[in-house]
Amino acid sequence: MAMVSEFLGQLSLNETTETKYPTVVPAVNFDPDKDAARIETAIKTKGVDEQTIIDILTKRTYSQRRDIAFAYERKAKKDMISALKGALSGSLESVILGLMKSTAQFDATEIKGSMKGLGTDEETLIELLCSRSDSELVQIKSVYKELFKKELHKDVAGDTSGNFCKLLLALVQTKRDEPTSVVDYGKIDEDARALYEAGVKIKGTDVATWISIMSERSVPHLQKVFQKYKSYSPYDMQESIVKEVKGDLQKSFLVLVQCVENKQLYFAKKLNEAMKSSGAKEKIVTRIIVSRCEVDLKKICSEFKTAFGKSLQETIEVGGQLLI
Repeated sequence: MAMVSEFLGQLSLNETTETKYPTVVPAVNFDPDKDAARIETAIKTKGVDEQTIIDILTKRTYSQRRDIAFAYERKAKKDMISALKGALSGSLESVILGLMKSTAQFDATEIKGSMKGLGTDEETLIELLCSRSDSELVQIKSVYKELFKKELHKDVAGDTSGNFCKLLLALVQTKRDEPTSVVDYGKIDEDARALYEAGVKIKGTDVATWISIMSERSVPHLQKVFQKYKSYSPYDMQESIVKEVKGDLQKSFLVLVQCVENKQLYFAKKLNEAMKSSGAKEKIVTRIIVSRCEVDLKKICSEFKTAFGKSLQETIEVGGQLLI
């Protein structure tokens, strides 16, 4: 148990001297054959040498882990992922198998899992679809079809309903504008006024207008729109969302706005909430750390320390027994 919290902590604090957002960067002097041999020995060791597996896989990128898997298969004549699955169990197995997927594969698998079986895990679905960029969603859609032989939008449509469904489908359509160096102040004012007039100003809410603006405008544009919005509305955008809509639609709009304003702070807060909750939500912590370690986890760590006064690694280690 403590081993897994140490593992997640290692993922969150693999440091690099370069100014980059990922915490996991390509290992120098990388030798996939040597790593594969060490992993094979670790798996065969009585009781399994988990520490060696952790030390190798937290310090290699997905591309390097894939090379190790190919080298392992050549040497051991068996599939490394199956061997790891047989040797490990519980939380450590979940984390390791997550790391053996690309970021898009991991996200696609998590999305599929949130819609599988009876009921929908709306919290996971909202986090994954409302926090990912258009370029990430394009990759996720492609991988989702490849893995599950289904279109993501069809599964989302079949598993959700109403305006909540319409918002998620708008995001999955990936129609968000690309950021430009030109600041269109007229459009910023127009969108801010439209958001106000579609919500706080009227009785009821014109949700379609909110969906259109929040799913189609670029992130830098929306940041300025939300600032301008405060000159029209007595409430900021997040307060307006809470007043105007309820349930999963409210949660989705809030995640969207939080990610527009500061995505890494959104993840830092979500990690903090998950770790301090009763029976800490291990799946959420694992999902964020595994899915963001090659994207922006370094920045998430920085936001976490600024917001909560301690490092993410310390928090994971201190909460290890509860967390995992």
